[in-house]
Amino acid sequence: MSTFPSIFNDVIGPVMRGPSSSHCAASLRIARMCRDLMDEQIQDIFIEFDPNGSLATTHKSQGSDMGLFGGFLGWEAYDERLPESEKYLEGAGIKVSINICDINADHPNTYKITLSNTREIRRLTAISTGGGMIEVIDIDGVAVSMAGDYFETLIYCANPDQIIPYLQASIPYDDIQFRSGEELSFIQIKAQSFPDTVICQELLNMDGVSFLKFLKPVLPVMARKNLQVPFITCAEMLEYNADKNKALWELAVDYESARGNLSADAVFEKMRSIIHIMGNAINLGLKGTHYEDRILGSQSLQFKAQLDAEKLIGGDANNRIILYVSAMMEVKSSMGVIVAAPTAGSCGALPGALFGTAHSLGLSEDEIVKAMLAAGLIGVFIAAHATFAAEVGGCMAETGSGGGMAAAALVGMKGGTLEQALAAASMALQNSLGIICDPIGNRVEAPCLGRNVMAASNAMSSANMALSNYLQLIPLDEVIETMKAVGDQIHHTLRCTNLGGLSVTKSAKRIEAMLEEGASMVYKSC
Repeated sequence: MSTFPSIFNDVIGPVMRGPSSSHCAASLRIARMCRDLMDEQIQDIFIEFDPNGSLATTHKSQGSDMGLFGGFLGWEAYDERLPESEKYLEGAGIKVSINICDINADHPNTYKITLSNTREIRRLTAISTGGGMIEVIDIDGVAVSMAGDYFETLIYCANPDQIIPYLQASIPYDDIQFRSGEELSFIQIKAQSFPDTVICQELLNMDGVSFLKFLKPVLPVMARKNLQVPFITCAEMLEYNADKNKALWELAVDYESARGNLSADAVFEKMRSIIHIMGNAINLGLKGTHYEDRILGSQSLQFKAQLDAEKLIGGDANNRIILYVSAMMEVKSSMGVIVAAPTAGSCGALPGALFGTAHSLGLSEDEIVKAMLAAGLIGVFIAAHATFAAEVGGCMAETGSGGGMAAAALVGMKGGTLEQALAAASMALQNSLGIICDPIGNRVEAPCLGRNVMAASNAMSSANMALSNYLQLIPLDEVIETMKAVGDQIHHTLRCTNLGGLSVTKSAKRIEAMLEEGASMVYKSC
């Protein structure tokens, strides 16, 4: 996996449907790579989840199954058919079974998948690392590391001695490695494209080459050989900026231009397309959403009615933020298209805070783009040194991160300094340390909605404190390090496993039982 997160891979994105990016979008990406491993010819799928991980209890209710099935079919994460992906998979004649077994998984979001057809059996193990990001860690018993940001060619062979020199002389590549397992071995090529058909035929004609596999990238921004970025911590960023006097959003453009090999204009316009999707989702939510399989109805309409009637406690900007956060979360829960920012479970806080503030202040679309870029750079530091996965760090990693990102962006929207923006992010993250993840009814709706609202309100409060030159005391880099340490100490029952907190209250269990009535698949334990 890349040492250097991308704003558009790891932080603001993916564009998707579903309740959870670490479940829906990540599982879809994993399944897309499984599909490539099988040359798009899958008949039977056997999936294993570890009983001590998050997926054993959440894979159906939080959308892992939905994402997997869509990915096996080759769909995108925003495909409108995703809620019915199980039906489409059955229609394609693909059989799936899921077992909850001890697979000795080190990561709570581990997928162990066996795929077969009449010609072959392939195996793949992958983890969801948060916010839709993945890492394939094993293929056919051979240890690998694939994040889905390269064109990956696998040349199954026993002896690489003649093949690797031929490849080095014949093709452009970023990396070539021989990977050896107990039963199978292959040469792994990471590149910006697959070898052309003539080269592939030459390879197949070589002694000892059994077959080739081609795994396409699943991320929007690819990695490359010798990738370098101007900074990867706040301290390094401040040193880089010492003689430049750039705003946080401009530093974000510098970072992502280097990371993604993009022009500054391309970075800016790519973010503009993202905020268009966010704005459309908020507008859709404000019209009211309807979806049977959810806990909460369209509550933002009630809030808007009370706001319009001037029956709420004052604070136009904050109330507008609450309204927008609610609208975005309701679109997510009704399977509408949203942007994980930084995750689907926390998709409301950041855009709600930024759009609500911009509309209250009468700011232009360009100012929202700048603010989202600034937020994205704070997210890069979190992704690089902590986590966005609630299964690893609790809700602190999701809504807490979204609030910290938003706080820095709000300072910029109000004309504050770079130092004030970093202080706002630090204070917001300090305020959210240790928040657990305990979805009610095993769904990413509540208390997620309230925590998104709290994160957005925390962002505004922290921004105003920073604009008033309140002292942060602890620099942002150190707070992010502390987030990681605190997340490691949160008990696994309080990290999106449906085994602790509000998840195990009597009321939550009644709601869960109600939602599970009529479940169509039978799951076995061994």
